[in-house]
Amino acid sequence: MSIHENFSYTDMDLWLNEKRVTEIECLVPDLTGVARGKILPRGKFTQERGMRIPEAVLGMTVTGNYPTDDGPYDRAISSTDRDMILKADPTTITMVPWATDPTAQVIHDCFFSDGMLVDFAPRSVLRKVLKLYADKGWKPVVAPELEFYLTAKNTDPDLPLKPPVGRSGRAETSRQVYSIDAVNEFDPLFEDIYDYCELMNLDVDTLIHEIGAGQMEINFLHGDPLGLADKVFFFKRTLREAALKHDMYATFMAKPMMGEPGSAMHVHQSVVDAKTGLNIFSNLDGSAAPIFKHYIAGLQRYMPAAMAIVAPYVNSYRRIVRHTAAPINIQWGLDNRTVGFRVPESGAQDRRVENRIIGADANPYLALAVTLACGYLGMTEQLEPTPIMVGSAYDLKFELPQGLPEALQALRAETKLRSVLGERFIDVYCAIKDLEHQEFMTVISPWEREHLLLHV
Repeated sequence: MSIHENFSYTDMDLWLNEKRVTEIECLVPDLTGVARGKILPRGKFTQERGMRIPEAVLGMTVTGNYPTDDGPYDRAISSTDRDMILKADPTTITMVPWATDPTAQVIHDCFFSDGMLVDFAPRSVLRKVLKLYADKGWKPVVAPELEFYLTAKNTDPDLPLKPPVGRSGRAETSRQVYSIDAVNEFDPLFEDIYDYCELMNLDVDTLIHEIGAGQMEINFLHGDPLGLADKVFFFKRTLREAALKHDMYATFMAKPMMGEPGSAMHVHQSVVDAKTGLNIFSNLDGSAAPIFKHYIAGLQRYMPAAMAIVAPYVNSYRRIVRHTAAPINIQWGLDNRTVGFRVPESGAQDRRVENRIIGADANPYLALAVTLACGYLGMTEQLEPTPIMVGSAYDLKFELPQGLPEALQALRAETKLRSVLGERFIDVYCAIKDLEHQEFMTVISPWEREHLLLHV
């Protein structure tokens, strides 16, 4: 479900009048998941029905730099720094709960001057994959589970992060997985988060304390992938703002603290028949349909090549380590959390697979697009999975790329994903990630100074 199902521009105007909104944050998610855009007065927003920003805004690294002398990137993004036309999606209009004056926020789609969607914009990539499903009469259903850390404020990036101080006046020093009291330490923050999410209609479900010190997880109700990606995008902004209000940070880094588990975005996924609403992963007698295993096989076959999208930063690969509550391979199993693809116990209509490889730092639009793309290829190619994993998969060999350069090489080489996700998207995305890795390689880490300075 979208935030406002089937909202039109007229509905949006009436809603803005009802809320007495004076300004609108006009947002577009870039390839790193950062919210770009403009803040417009209400009158200008209503009058112009859109805005323009440079096309290159979508083609920036997380540090705000642009690739240079990269042939595919240069061919994809205009060298004249031309504008894109941004049009609001009325179904995404919602309030900005932390704003002083009545302020709304709305996500925009990006268009070229000829009216075509900008094909390397994250929402466009997801729309492209969803159209493939629609053409088959299928409708994917997803439910993200998003992990994150709360930390004490840290204004010096050279210093390690620390857990925040809770109501008791003490910071966590031990593992408190599923502890209710540990969550209650931050009751004032979570009360604000739930209030904000209710006001924004984000449909968050369960909150739990995860394994790490100060690590939490929020679950979203299942629904349409585009609507869920919008909600995850909004939730990340909302959580960071709420945490700042309570004098702490919230981070979706895949591995923010040494010695603690990383943060993932587990995605439960199923597919229903668009006409009947029945889960195509199940036969009428309730048994697993062959297409269910084809879907799992598609994840196994193509997810290693998609790793640069679901583990998009150098830091992402610090999470993919043996025995740290993260998968290291592409095994699948029944209710087995050591594998990459877990099949939870469920009834026939709820039959699904959980992709546990995706990091919390991944762009939600691109992460959902690529996991659905892998499953789609598995179904259309009728691939067969490996034998089901019984026991722990942590002791098996690595089957996933272990660093960003390796992952980018695999992504560039996989022609099927290039076809499904889009040529220009892959070219622009890989160029951006290449530059980010180059920037990282100019930084000298404390480990290098500690162990190499006087010993080599």
